[in-house]
Amino acid sequence: MKVDEEEYWHSSKCKAFTFDDDDDELSQLKESKRAVNSLRDIVDDDDDLEKFSWSGEPVGSISWSIKETASSSSNAPEGRDSSLQKGSSSHAAFPKQASSYSISSFFKGRNKFGSFQSLSDALSDTGVKSYAPELRRPKAEYKDYSSDWSPKDTVRRMQRGKICSLERFRSLQEKLVLLDEAVAVHDGNVITAILIFLKRTLKREILFQELEVRQVALRHLIHFLKETGEQTLLLDLLRFLDRTEEVALSRYREHLSIQDAEKRREFLKGCIRLPFSSEDAVHVQDHYTLLERQIIIEANDRHLEASGQSEIFRKYPRKASILNMPLVTTLFYSCFYHYTEAEGTFSSPTNLKKTFKIPDKQYVLTALAARAKLRAWHDVDALLTTKNWLGYTKKRAPIGFHRVVEILQRNSAPVQVLQEYVRLVEDVETRLNLAMKYKCHDVVIDTYRDLKDRHQLMAYRCKVERGSAEEDKIDSILSNLVKNDSSPTYTPS
Repeated sequence: MKVDEEEYWHSSKCKAFTFDDDDDELSQLKESKRAVNSLRDIVDDDDDLEKFSWSGEPVGSISWSIKETASSSSNAPEGRDSSLQKGSSSHAAFPKQASSYSISSFFKGRNKFGSFQSLSDALSDTGVKSYAPELRRPKAEYKDYSSDWSPKDTVRRMQRGKICSLERFRSLQEKLVLLDEAVAVHDGNVITAILIFLKRTLKREILFQELEVRQVALRHLIHFLKETGEQTLLLDLLRFLDRTEEVALSRYREHLSIQDAEKRREFLKGCIRLPFSSEDAVHVQDHYTLLERQIIIEANDRHLEASGQSEIFRKYPRKASILNMPLVTTLFYSCFYHYTEAEGTFSSPTNLKKTFKIPDKQYVLTALAARAKLRAWHDVDALLTTKNWLGYTKKRAPIGFHRVVEILQRNSAPVQVLQEYVRLVEDVETRLNLAMKYKCHDVVIDTYRDLKDRHQLMAYRCKVERGSAEEDKIDSILSNLVKNDSSPTYTPS
């Protein structure tokens, strides 16, 4: 009985447990499955992989082809039962639904019924997808995260918006080649991105030396530093390049970030000593002088407004501070609140004109707008009246009387005031257009009278009100024109 029992166990299809892995077919089956499932974690090319069947034999070998052909053509149930029993430990992993494909058909494209089918057709079946190992993505997709790109390929991919790691470029030579490739494609975004990488990974001295011979990249870096406000690095770069005027301008530009007027004044005072060009030095000095005067004017006017001693501040309260305002705004403010002050005061408009050398045209335009806003027509008349060395007065407008009329009309000047300056427009057509636009009837009538244009007078007579003074004036002029035409003329012999 003992011999029969041992023979029974050795003749069984399911062998007993053994510590020898080489003879354990179940272990071989598990190792084969692990090998197939590990294919999805491999990112190398499919052609470099060596595929194995469930039995552990290389796919595509002669022995594999013979066994697969024999197994597919055989319909004996014993063979299927034997194979199922050998893989009983993994049987629960597969659904029991019927399928026309065997596992081996995925490797040679042949189904159980002996007909051949393409791999794409096999993969389209839902049952096949549950049996087959998951296919990998194309190798080109995994290359997005690869670090084997050349500098040229990296730049091309950056142009297309692909993810590229620049950390693999470690040596100085590789980084410079990468920068040169970016400059060669003339893509500012790529150049800026690589410059940011170089700025982070290179010493300043080395970066400045290499950019000195690469002017395109240098201009991109300077513009980038200006936009991001990295003044310290920008000043160091400009000093290295010996661009003293740009260093001074960059330093002067920092005053924009200073909000306190007193601190800004002290900062501008220090900027006066910087190596500006002659023209820029004058502007910086004027800026400092203007801010200094604005501080004095602001303090004085704030006191007057709070005490209520000044009538103009009571009637027209200030809406904003004068600090840090442009020169033209300061001049308008002085013409509005301090127009009658003596020239010796800081807030006097004439003092501002003289100190900052404001042109006559700019001064007249600003003062006219300020006084017209206050409806101070006498000041407007005095502003446009000049006196020659003989004492004769004359109206003069550096900006042109047509602009004077427009400014007065925007500030609701009366018709009598408008007519006075419309008459002074030299161009006849412009004068007529302005007179008709602003209903200065007397100017239109007098102009047609001087032109002796009877037809235009008769046409314009229909536009004025009936029984008005303008209609009577036109009738009087027309009757005088008729008398002059009918009177005899003397001709010398």
